[in-house]
Amino acid sequence: MRIFAFEFFSGGGLAGRPLPASIAHAGDMMLGALLEDLVELPGIEVFASRDPRLPPLAVSGVIVPRPGEDAIALYRRGLASADAAWPTAPETGGTLERLARETLASGKTLLGCRPDSIRLTASKRATAEALREAGIPVVPTFTFADLLPPLPGLWITKPDDGAGSEDTQLLPDWVAARERLAADPERLIAQPWVEGEPLSLSLVCDHGVARLLSCNRQQIGIEDGRLSVEGLLVNALPDEGNFAVLAGRLAEAIPGLWGYVGVDLVLTRDGPVILEINPRLTTSYCGLGRALGINTGAMVLSLLGRDPGTDDWPLRTTGTTVEILLEASNSI
Repeated sequence: MRIFAFEFFSGGGLAGRPLPASIAHAGDMMLGALLEDLVELPGIEVFASRDPRLPPLAVSGVIVPRPGEDAIALYRRGLASADAAWPTAPETGGTLERLARETLASGKTLLGCRPDSIRLTASKRATAEALREAGIPVVPTFTFADLLPPLPGLWITKPDDGAGSEDTQLLPDWVAARERLAADPERLIAQPWVEGEPLSLSLVCDHGVARLLSCNRQQIGIEDGRLSVEGLLVNALPDEGNFAVLAGRLAEAIPGLWGYVGVDLVLTRDGPVILEINPRLTTSYCGLGRALGINTGAMVLSLLGRDPGTDDWPLRTTGTTVEILLEASNSI
């Protein structure tokens, strides 16, 4: 199988435009971890695209953007010589969904979530509604069209379809949150601040079932009211069954989740509360091999030979904790 690994930021998605070093670094980390997994596998040939402003990749068959070639055209060119594609891109503006649909339209194997599930999870508001209907605890999420409840304490505003901590702002109260929504009503959502420990889950999903790989601790920084993820502790928390059960409920609620999926949540005194679902690689992927001694890429490819929705994965191993430091203020 010949696989096209496309990471938007490091792979030429911003060709002809400024390439922020922090975002390129995070994307490069994820692409490097994915390539490291895939090149180990027998019968797999992997190639990637590359922004020529970055150091060359140690894989054969790298393609670079042609003059004036946009991200979609570049991706189509990669698809043309591939059997399967593994796209990693921001959900913002429907980018990741577009790449998934391009893959399926070309008749190639999509090594990622189905387009409808990407569209759903790209919207924080739509995700919150779907999970609430499924009885899964989720952070209340409001748009400008909603009446914000006068809840005491801090509030957060962020883009509805933003990736990572992009343009995430901490505000003193619901009044300030309402004012910021009014300044950009089509783009932003607001959420009350939820006290607890910021965590993420790394999952492999397959048509309604999920295997929990790791529970990760996020290191959050706040500067001038803006939030950023400064680092991660991959496989930082043991699981006594609660997170694995939650992973299964998420997969049941959104059965189009497929392959690697990241979940951001807050662990409160009353239990976990979901913030958002990332239907793609996240930076936690970069530590899974070292933390658990597993090849996550191989696990995803193994789904291709399984009956859809088969729940026969072995239990998660304990492993060790791996720290990942991020340069990014808008890590993905």
